[in-house]
Parts: sequence; C-alpha cells; structure tokens
Amino acid sequence: MAQGNLGIEPEVLKAIYGQMARIRAVDKAIQAGLSQGKFMFTYWPMTGQECIPATISQLITARDYMVTTYRGIHDQVAKGVDLYGMFAEALGRQDGVNKGKGGSPHISDPSSGSMVTTAIVGAGAPIANGLAISAKERGEDRVTIVNFGDGATSIGAVHEAMNLAGAWKLPVIFMCQNNQWGEYTRIPTYTASPNFYGRAEALGFRGVRLDGNDPAAFYAGMKDVIESVRAGKGPVFVEAVTYRIGPHAGVGENYNATKEELAAGKERAPVEKTRALLIDAGICSEDELGALEEAARKEVEDAIARALESPVTPESETIIDVFADVNSVPKRGSYPARAAETEPTGETRTMSMVEAIRDAQHIAMSKNKEVFILGEDVGDPHGGVFGTNKGLQDEFGNTRVRPTPIAEQAIIGAAVGSSIAGMRPIAEIMFTDFFGVCLDQIANHAAKQRYMSGSATHAPMTIRVQAGGGMGGFGAQHSQSTEAWLLHTPGIKVVYPSNPFDAKGLLLSAIDDPDPVVSFESMMLLFTQKGEVPTGEYKIPLGVAKVKREGSDITLISYGWELNNCLAAAEELAKEGISAEVIDLRSLVPIDYHRILESVKKTGRALVVHAAVEFCGLGAEICATINEELWGKLKAPAIRLGAEYAPIAYSNAIEMNQVPNINSIAARARAAVKS
Repeated sequence: MAQGNLGIEPEVLKAIYGQMARIRAVDKAIQAGLSQGKFMFTYWPMTGQECIPATISQLITARDYMVTTYRGIHDQVAKGVDLYGMFAEALGRQDGVNKGKGGSPHISDPSSGSMVTTAIVGAGAPIANGLAISAKERGEDRVTIVNFGDGATSIGAVHEAMNLAGAWKLPVIFMCQNNQWGEYTRIPTYTASPNFYGRAEALGFRGVRLDGNDPAAFYAGMKDVIESVRAGKGPVFVEAVTYRIGPHAGVGENYNATKEELAAGKERAPVEKTRALLIDAGICSEDELGALEEAARKEVEDAIARALESPVTPESETIIDVFADVNSVPKRGSYPARAAETEPTGETRTMSMVEAIRDAQHIAMSKNKEVFILGEDVGDPHGGVFGTNKGLQDEFGNTRVRPTPIAEQAIIGAAVGSSIAGMRPIAEIMFTDFFGVCLDQIANHAAKQRYMSGSATHAPMTIRVQAGGGMGGFGAQHSQSTEAWLLHTPGIKVVYPSNPFDAKGLLLSAIDDPDPVVSFESMMLLFTQKGEVPTGEYKIPLGVAKVKREGSDITLISYGWELNNCLAAAEELAKEGISAEVIDLRSLVPIDYHRILESVKKTGRALVVHAAVEFCGLGAEICATINEELWGKLKAPAIRLGAEYAPIAYSNAIEMNQVPNINSIAARARAAVKS
C-alpha cells in the first residue's frame, strides 16, 4: 500500500502505534504479573481498545483535561502518566502518583492532565463539565475529554451531564468507548437504542460515530471534533466503536463472548492491524517495530521493578489527606483548643439570615472572580427559592450566577470539577432531602478526592442547603435534617449556623476553605431570625463552638434552629432554679470537643439536642465522647434528644411533637438534673 493512500501522515501513524505498543506492554505485563502471583491489585483489562487513547494522544497536550474510569489504564498511559508512579500507585506504594491511596481505579495526575479517575460508572461526566467550565471562564482553549464505556450510558449522571453541557455549550467531549459490553451484559440486553451518539442529538448538540479500531479514520474524525470543541462550538458526543477482548475484570479473554464473537473481535483488534499496516505501507520495517516494542517492554519492566521496590504506604498515613489540616479530622483523644474568632469591628446593620447569606456571597464574589454560584433557580429576579442570591446575577452576570437544570448530580459534579481546577464554586441544593439524589457526587467524589489523590488534587467547594423540620406543611421529603449522612463521610466539613452573624462568618470561611464544606441553613430561621451583622468581611473559624449562655447545672449542646429552642428552654429552666449553659456548635466537622468537654467538666451534666433523628445522630457520638472522657467526673450520664424515628409528618400535630421543642428539651434537662 502506498503511503499516500493511508489517509494519515506516516509519522503520526507511527507515533500512534508507539503509544499502542506501550499500552499493550502494560496490559501484558499486568496480566502476566497477576497470573504468576508476582503482585496483586484489581485490574479491569482494556485489551482491544488501545487505538482510542493512542490516537487522541496525538491531538491533545498535557494542558487538556481528561477524566476516565477504572478501566482507563490505557487512557492514563497515553495521556502521559509516569509509568513508575502509575504502577507504584496500583501496588499501594508511597511513591505512587497518589501516594498509594487511590490505587489502580483512582489515579489523579494533574501534571499530565489526568484529573480524575472514578470507579463509579458514569460519575465522571458531571465532573468533566466542571473542568470545562473552568477552562471556558478563564478563556483557555483546553478541551476536556471524559471517557466511559457503553454501559455508562444507562446512568442518569451521564444524561444530566450531557444536558448541562449542551445548554451551556461547554468545551467537553463525551468519549463513549463502545466496547460492546456493559460489564457482563451485551448491549441489546440493556437498551433498545440503535446507537449512543444519537442521544446527543436529542439534547441539541453534535454526536458522531467513529471506528475506534481504525487509527486513520479515528484520527481524522477526532481531529475535526477536537478542533470544533477547542474553537468554542460546544460539546460533542463521540461513540468510538471498539471491542473488549478481555473479561470485565481479571486476566484472560472475554469468557462471556461466543467463540465467533471473540474471533471477530480479535480480527478487528487495532494493535495487530496497525502494525501490519505500517509494514505493508513501507513506513516501518519489522526490525524497527521490533525495536519500538522492545523499548516499550523494557520501559514497563523497569517501571514495575522499581515500583515493587518502593515502600508500602505506611499506617502513619491513615488520616493524612482526609483534610488539608490533619487536626480537622475527628479522632478519639484528640481535642485541639482552637482560637475563637476575633470580634469584628466597624459598621453593622440588622440583617435576616437570608440577607447575611446574600452579603457573604457578595463579598466573596467581589473579592475573587473565581467564586461562582450554581443551582436551580438561583438567578434573578427571584435569586433562588428563598431569595438568598437575589441581585447577584444582575450584578455579576450569567456566568457567575448560573441557574441550572433540575439535576442535582450535574450541579454537584460541576462544582467538584471546577473546584479541582482551582475555582471556588458555591452549589445550592434546595432541600437537604435532595442530597439523596446526588450523594454519590458528594460522598464518593467531593469528599474522597483529596484522599484518593494523596492531595494531588482537592475540591475547595461549598454546598449551601436548606433544612426543614418543626415548621409544618412540608412533609416527609422536604423536612429532614440529614447532617448525619455527611458526618459519617470522611472528607466533608459541615457547618450549621443558628443566627445571621454566624451564617455570614461561617459561609465566608467555608468559601475560602481548602476542603469541601456543606453549610446547612435552617428554613425556620431564614426570615424570622434577625440580628446585628457587620457589613464588612469577617470569618468564624471552622471547629470553634461558642458558649451562648453561661450556666452551672447542665450543658445544653445544639446547633441550627434547635439551638434557639435550647436557649428558650434554658430560660424556662432558670425559673425553676436550674442553671443551664448553652453551647452552639456552629461547626459539626471539625467539631470543638475542647469547649464541649470544658463546659461539661464545670456542669457535670450534658444534653445534646438536634432536629435530626435521634437514633445514630450526632448526639449519640457527642454523648459517647463525653461519657468516655469524663467518666467518674459526671453527676449523670450525658444524654441526647433528637427527632423520633419516623419521616417528618405532614400533620402539624405529629411534626411539632416528633422533633425536639422547648417543652421536651426542658423536660429532658429537668429529669437529668433531678435524677
């Protein structure tokens, strides 16, 4: 075959094959090492899919962002992740690219542009949107490519991400590596759709189908796609048709395929086809390709040998990288005494909690152009369902205040991705009940990214959310207080203000924090709670509680709207001669055990009150700590009071009694003091 008939420059084709050879060498070495017991780690083979990333590598640079999946080791190799660091990571060694904390399914390497690898099917697509937002807002010509398999097209996160990307014309490529198998299931079994690229067309942007096993055709198609996206013409969905020769996980061949299917897949396999093409076209000799393949084999062999010599990531690293500051990690016996905030000076004015939240966001957005708000209905004229953003879109524009589709996974994923790229997003979720819709993005991605990456990347984002309960009229799906979900998830910080002053100071701290922070806002307090609030910038450090009322007989510990019920209960108790000290936690993670324990040492009794369900709530954790640390010094065991174990009722008669109220708090405290 003459070189001129190839449809691709000979040197480009040779470079593509060079990457294929490296990928194939990695694949063979892993399968051999696992089979021989030389090492052990989880492996999802991509044998047969080598052409896709190898070809793309000739069209992008390390500046371009990539998100991939647990089956993406071929994507990592072609993107330029250091092989030694990659193998050390897979082996759980401290020289791994992520200190051995992420392992083979969670590689992050910003130096090569490999930003996120997720083991959750389809979850990378919303995060890729966030990376694309950062590039677009900074005026950069980076493209973001998010890789996933055909099976991921059934996941709601992919649909949400595609819809958002199309609406906002983001510079992102949805790269569906259609290998014909959704894990162990053939395509016709899980969808009646005739193709996957047509889903993009249904959402208003371009979709194309390319042969992912033909380097010349795939190069031409991807060159057009990448140039289009880089030029700002919006997203493109690429269905790259290939075939997975290996099993879903492990080594060997795809034992779910028939002999005929497997034989046909091998016949189309790109490595062998491209090798033969290079020789037939006279571009390379057998000796040249042999030398290239031997160099790839030695590169991989050397990387594995060195990785096996790297020290295992030690136990001392256990809580390092959960947060930027290890002292923020709750740990038995470690109760740091953090300095209280400096009392702000200057002009104040009376604000509701809504106004204080709005003011905090205004200050943060004025100070840092990379702070932006996104969420459902957050734009003007309403400024969100509760008006917490009113006027901000008019002042800062449509890209700084972004009303989104009704798609919580897309919202949080975009916040994760943009924060990983260094922006400071504020994502608004209307009600805490809706965390159930996007908990994967919060708990598996925002919370874990710093740890899985060994702090190579992190997500400095804020999530604002409204919490109900004790008001009546909202029912079971709009009234929960779900902080316990998050408190049991390492990597998420949580604040829960009880007044406008704290709401502003805590939110400003959250926006500037290097870790993801969720700020709960009590619906009951948004308009009813007013107070004097400084008009300038001030911050309340996370992890610092505040004594709101001095007392000597019992310590009442609470946060959010229940804190105000505790203050009112303390007034009632005082009429009976019972002196209650009231502590406002303000920050739940990090938590201020130092001030809690100092107060209870003085009073000898403690009652923790929260609107969340009592069973397995934060109150149980705090009581356990008090009882362990102060055993023998207490006048009575520390106790708790939370909501009854039931969904919040629509019936006012039930709701007003199933969550703690002034009377029930006073009664519980009274019994503790008199026992």
